[in-house]
Amino acid sequence: MCLIAFDWRPGSATPLRLAANRDERHDRPAAPLARWRDCAEILGGRDLEAGGSWLAAHAAGRVAAITNVRAPGFKANASGPSRGHLVHQALICADLGAWLKWLANQAAQAYAGFNLLACDGETLWHLHHGPYGTRLSQVAPGLHGLSNASLDSPWPKLVQARQRLAGLLDDPGRPFLSDAWELLGDTRQADDENLPDTGVGLALERQLSAAFILGQNYGTRASTLLEWRAHGEIVIVERRFEPGGVTAGQQRCHLSVPPQSTTRRV
Repeated sequence: MCLIAFDWRPGSATPLRLAANRDERHDRPAAPLARWRDCAEILGGRDLEAGGSWLAAHAAGRVAAITNVRAPGFKANASGPSRGHLVHQALICADLGAWLKWLANQAAQAYAGFNLLACDGETLWHLHHGPYGTRLSQVAPGLHGLSNASLDSPWPKLVQARQRLAGLLDDPGRPFLSDAWELLGDTRQADDENLPDTGVGLALERQLSAAFILGQNYGTRASTLLEWRAHGEIVIVERRFEPGGVTAGQQRCHLSVPPQSTTRRV
């Protein structure tokens, strides 16, 4: 993913609501949202070039999503493993907290920069691996945003997406899974004075500053809405796009997971 806005409310009837855009080359092959053929307990899209994912859920009661990190002078490790495999590993590892600590302390160095979100319904972790080090933390309850810097970095599209999500959730008459597409479909670019400097040049910074990126070779490939319901269900809806932002299809899938306690209120 390249933009994630989410509301984390552990102990509530809806612990996690998440809206995300995946930006990628249009010629990179990918499978749409579905149960994985080699692991039917996993539901998510899949990168067919390296085999990983950008966002997926597991029937045991886990969700994981990843973004790349973009920063001046921070070059990707061309020979390193695909970061999409970290989503898969977060879903199937025996002890999520212990695995994340091991990744933060040792294994993350093999990968290019990334932000990994991983949730078991009770705890939501954020692991950032970037030019200034690797940090693992538990995400505080509330509204958050993530793009290609770190958690809640004030990039214009992240701030706007988080604000729009707040407005949507404040209105009980607006269903998240039908109305959150608006915050993901914004093609407006930020003013130059508000752009981050990630070392890619002004023209590309402008293009990448939109929540929904239009392009013939690179752009938003998928928009995803996820809602974790404490009674024991994760609902994921995915819209897919071709070059120029042309809609290619939509899937809505339900995954049964263990019920969560709703006795702890935020």
